[in-house]
Amino acid sequence: PLQLLQPKRVPKRLATSQKKPREPQVPRSLIKEIFRHFAKMPVTRDAFQIVEKCSERYFKQLSNDLEAYSHHAGRKTVEAADLEVLMRRQGLVTDKMPLRVLIERYLPLEYRRLLIPVAVSGNKVLPCK
Repeated sequence: PLQLLQPKRVPKRLATSQKKPREPQVPRSLIKEIFRHFAKMPVTRDAFQIVEKCSERYFKQLSNDLEAYSHHAGRKTVEAADLEVLMRRQGLVTDKMPLRVLIERYLPLEYRRLLIPVAVSGNKVLPCK
């Protein structure tokens, strides 16, 4: 005699087996583009993986430092002054090499316009503070 097919029971998922949310990451394409720009030569896949891990750790440490600076100042938001203090402590910004010069040297024009005030017609200065 034919037996009726019984559906298989699927075990219920436990709440602990759900995936943990991942931390946001800097896109691989951006890291690769920046590294290729400054290295000016091809990069092997193994070397790029190491660069990617190092840049991830660098940005994580950078964000932790900026969080500590704003927390020390009694604020809940990171300001441009916090970034300038961090860059000064890292030796990137000095009296001879101000942040404005670094911005003009390394960032494209559309980002420079956002970060450095520029006088335009009508006696207006952009960006407004």
